[in-house]
Amino acid sequence: MTQSIALVSLLVADYDEAIGFYVDKLGFTLVEDTAMGPDKRWVVVAPRGDAGSRLLLAKASEPRQVERIGDQGGGRVWLFLHTDDFAGDHARMSAAGVRFLEEPRHEAYGSVAVFEDLHGNRWDLLQPKRAAS
Repeated sequence: MTQSIALVSLLVADYDEAIGFYVDKLGFTLVEDTAMGPDKRWVVVAPRGDAGSRLLLAKASEPRQVERIGDQGGGRVWLFLHTDDFAGDHARMSAAGVRFLEEPRHEAYGSVAVFEDLHGNRWDLLQPKRAAS
């Protein structure tokens, strides 16, 4: 049996603002944007070229959800954007206004820098080192 995580739901304040951030600043692809009622949409974004996990941008609809926008990871990095062009993506994202919380680091596992999304969720931009052959 094969399983995979297809979607991770991410609370947002506004669909269009979130689409703008993920598509225009991070370079993600808008996979789907389907109306599901007067104030609800099914909005899915994915990193360019990724056939794996995707984000479901879920507009907070009640006070408890609104309180958690930007803090789903409790202040920790909890989302990881892998790349095969760390320097290029870091430069492009920085120029687009993405807020990096640190200078790039080169660790035993790869090149990494922490950034925040539009609501303050922390992400790693990460280019993993290739395993020795």
